[in-house]
Amino acid sequence: MADATPTPDDGQGAYVSLESLRRLEGKARQLSFLPRQPSRSVLSGRHASKLRGRGLNFEEIRNYLPGDDIRTIDWKVTARLGEPHIRVYTEERDRPALVVVDQRMSMFFGSVLNLKSVTAAEAAAMAGFAILRAGDRVGGIVFGDRDMVEIRPQRSQRALNGVLKAIVNGNRALRADLPPVANPMPIDRPLEAAARIARHDHTILVFSDFDGIGANTRRVLSGLARHNNLILIVVTDPMAQELPRDLRLVVSDGDLQAEIDTRDGNVHQSLHQVAAGRVQQILAWERELGIPVLPLTSSEETVGQIRRLMGRAVAPTTIR
Repeated sequence: MADATPTPDDGQGAYVSLESLRRLEGKARQLSFLPRQPSRSVLSGRHASKLRGRGLNFEEIRNYLPGDDIRTIDWKVTARLGEPHIRVYTEERDRPALVVVDQRMSMFFGSVLNLKSVTAAEAAAMAGFAILRAGDRVGGIVFGDRDMVEIRPQRSQRALNGVLKAIVNGNRALRADLPPVANPMPIDRPLEAAARIARHDHTILVFSDFDGIGANTRRVLSGLARHNNLILIVVTDPMAQELPRDLRLVVSDGDLQAEIDTRDGNVHQSLHQVAAGRVQQILAWERELGIPVLPLTSSEETVGQIRRLMGRAVAPTTIR
């Protein structure tokens, strides 16, 4: 199990650095979050049909020339001028993208390889590199229990660097020895911030364990998905599904404190149901709202998982 109180100078799996995230740039080559997907990508098939490509901008009306697509003929102009004319469109130069990255204390846990916060940070960095490489604008929302940083999408390395720095700062702020936050930030707040920034035609990728979801979360996600490409990347740890029966935890909301002892069969079953229920709720939204869901586990190396999910590696894997 990962050390409960790692420091920012500890080894791999506990924290990320700007240097470690930048080293992922080469690993992100050939990744794409737009409709055209490799056949093995989890975004292919029915999910690809939910993703919007770049739109078209009207450029001009001109005379029809042999070889032009007759579907582009503007029949009203043709009738008015007495000769065939077509409408010319150009593809939008880019599709703005937002990476929404969860760095709350619920992410500061890992039982095998990484902490969930590290897996989310690395996956978000790879997505950012892939987005910018495709010529799209990239921005981000990075949130912890207290603070949230918003970076508007821009087509520049400087904007991506700002996102990476915000991720690192949020990641390095996580410490097990800090006093509990009385009212930790609900996931709905950064999702609502994404809705304010990305009103339409954005790609939005949310990297989180989705702790604290509820009925309002579904409403916000539904609105985001209605006008944007929304992809949920759910980060889990195997211990959530396989809780040991000899674990004793002390939890607090900042005012009250309680001990959880999984040796109690009822407690163990209740905790297991909570963890499983969260995943089942997200999968239900995937079916109901048509939102693609990508599973990541903190128990495996991030790069290999992302490449497999996006159809860039063929080795079989089990995502827990």
